[in-house]
Amino acid sequence: MPQLSVIVYGPNAQGHLAELLDSLTAHPPPDTEVIVAAVGDWARETAEGHAPGATVVALPDGTDDAQARTAGAARARGRWLHFVHAKDGLPAGGPRLIAERTAELDALDGAVPVDVLLFDHVTTDWQTVSRPSPDGRRLAAADRAARPLDEAADLLRLTPLLGNRALRTAFWRAREELHSDTDEPRAAHAALLAAGRVACLNQAAYEHRLPRPQSLPPRGPEDRLALIDRYESLLPLTGDRRALHAVLYDLMVRDLVTTFAREDLPDAVAREFFRRASLAAVRWRPGDHQRPAGLDGIRHALLEEGAYSRYRALQAANRTRRAARAALRTRKRQLGAKVRDQQYQRALSRPVDPGLAVFAAYWNRGVACNPAAIAAKLGELAPHIRPVWTVSKKNAALLPPGTDHVIPGSRRYWETMATAKYLTNNVNFPNAVVKRPGTIHLQTHHGTPLKRMGMDQRAYPAAAQGLDFAALMARVDRWDYSLSANSHTTRMWERAYPSRYTSLDYGYPRNDVYYTATAAEVRAARERLGIAPGQTAVLYAPTHRDYEAGFTPRLDLAALADRLGENTVLLVRAHYFYGTAAQPAGLRRSGRIIDVSVYDPVEELCLAADALVTDYSSIMFDYANLDRPIVIYADDWETYRTTRGVYFDLMTDHPGQVARTQEELTEIFRSGAWRDERAAKARAAFRQRFCEYDDGRAAERVVRRVFLGEPEEALPPVLPVEQRTPAPTPEEATA
Repeated sequence: MPQLSVIVYGPNAQGHLAELLDSLTAHPPPDTEVIVAAVGDWARETAEGHAPGATVVALPDGTDDAQARTAGAARARGRWLHFVHAKDGLPAGGPRLIAERTAELDALDGAVPVDVLLFDHVTTDWQTVSRPSPDGRRLAAADRAARPLDEAADLLRLTPLLGNRALRTAFWRAREELHSDTDEPRAAHAALLAAGRVACLNQAAYEHRLPRPQSLPPRGPEDRLALIDRYESLLPLTGDRRALHAVLYDLMVRDLVTTFAREDLPDAVAREFFRRASLAAVRWRPGDHQRPAGLDGIRHALLEEGAYSRYRALQAANRTRRAARAALRTRKRQLGAKVRDQQYQRALSRPVDPGLAVFAAYWNRGVACNPAAIAAKLGELAPHIRPVWTVSKKNAALLPPGTDHVIPGSRRYWETMATAKYLTNNVNFPNAVVKRPGTIHLQTHHGTPLKRMGMDQRAYPAAAQGLDFAALMARVDRWDYSLSANSHTTRMWERAYPSRYTSLDYGYPRNDVYYTATAAEVRAARERLGIAPGQTAVLYAPTHRDYEAGFTPRLDLAALADRLGENTVLLVRAHYFYGTAAQPAGLRRSGRIIDVSVYDPVEELCLAADALVTDYSSIMFDYANLDRPIVIYADDWETYRTTRGVYFDLMTDHPGQVARTQEELTEIFRSGAWRDERAAKARAAFRQRFCEYDDGRAAERVVRRVFLGEPEEALPPVLPVEQRTPAPTPEEATA
């Protein structure tokens, strides 16, 4: 019996079915069967041509979605069902993730079975590919525990799609009322309300495609009124579960108000919709319901009162107010831009200052990364050149004492940008910055590229997210030098950012510390973090996903810490896009999980750690310089590779052991495989390829070449990898 039956159903709308079936059959998911409930001849012919091995159920034109789902499910042999509409898609690896998670749920003990598995999705429309859903944070907050829905009522707020949930087959077949529902959002909510227990998978395993509205038939008055009918049929299903009733009521009022505000309805239709919505809002309002504060509360009150004319007047007043505010903001921006341009133009007429160097890192976060290491070495080798950092106003208070800095947008900022000879950044300076003759722009970058960058992002809209490629290349054309840590990076930068700059194959200055740190510095780093002698510190540093809305923990940190034992400390570092990481409070207090998301510098964390666990973050290339164990946790590799694009296959060219599930990751550490001979061999090959130019003297080479103008042949040669001595390991430092 297969674990999962993927049931593709519906007509071949706008020709998407072939692409969906090709994605399923190119890499057949293990323990999964595919059933195509094909509506119409075109869908049947497409299924027969693109789904070898699948079960094709031919259905006549006009078969509705509910009938197609039922016909497909009748042929299913799997323990779980995943309904996938023919217009939608499946991220690479999605069925595997669902099959593995449902197998875990089947193994759970309990008198009440898990009937519904909820997971994340991405959305594609005619303008944007694989946009993150808003559901990620709510799924992350629910963790991996299975529970009755009334203990996690907020899960009702997840986007109501059948595609972002898997249903236990026995549950589906026992609930005949679900089979005839042609309203997918209603069916999705009804399944959730009927479930014994529910569980979550905090990963995207579905792609919801939204057709261009203009390609769909026009909506009639009955379509708007159907929204009211949907909720009035769902609310009785909550029974005496007050928490579920309250959430569903909030969803109803929100959707009714939003529909009324956004839909351009004829007055007669609008009045009838408002009347029906008002009756529903009063009829189903919970006895202890509290209206939201502010304008939303006023809207809700007017809806409940049935005050159509006053509601319309409120809408008109709000539109007028928003238009006035928008006009005021536009005038302020225009005036500010005019003043800035005048200040900057005056400053550009002054001579370039050969003793002034501007540094910036991570969009003005502060003193960090390669620019920080270069600035420190500049103070040693060229003290006559004065460094000034550009730092955002909110981060200025975090600067080291005495750091000369300017706030972007200020008068001194534009004066400094206009007159400095040297401009160093690990990202790009703003478009408005002018490249003056005689100035030198140094691009240090901030990682070795696994993921696609620059112009290579054009084929990956989820990663590009509307990036203006012409503006990007205009910024790149200001570069005089581009820094690189290895020949792979040099080639990829030249491909992703084609321009006339000079590549500096010198290594990353931020990695110098991995060869210069002493045993005392390693011990001090661990003491600052509260790591006791003899404890194993594992740094967990995942990167962000372009297809997710925010940081969503991919590991059950509590379970991992428990399995690894009291002698292991987890240092958890969320990507800097997201701030701090979620973590169990009890383990945090015990010191077994330490949130180091805002701990700087990250190099100190690496020195303190005995091992690194990461996914696709460039920290793996830096940490490899220490020649310490690295474990790759690649639970969503196929999805990441498909949506973000990569330059090489990390599953083949990895720096140590690779885990695809949390159980595999746990076993790698419990068995000792994380530091065995196989892991060491993979790490050695990885270091040869990606630590090619890092030897502890990168910052010196950069300062002497860029700031002091020394010729290439006068610079310290790069030491071969096998001749380098990394900083002591924590074990060596405490011996």
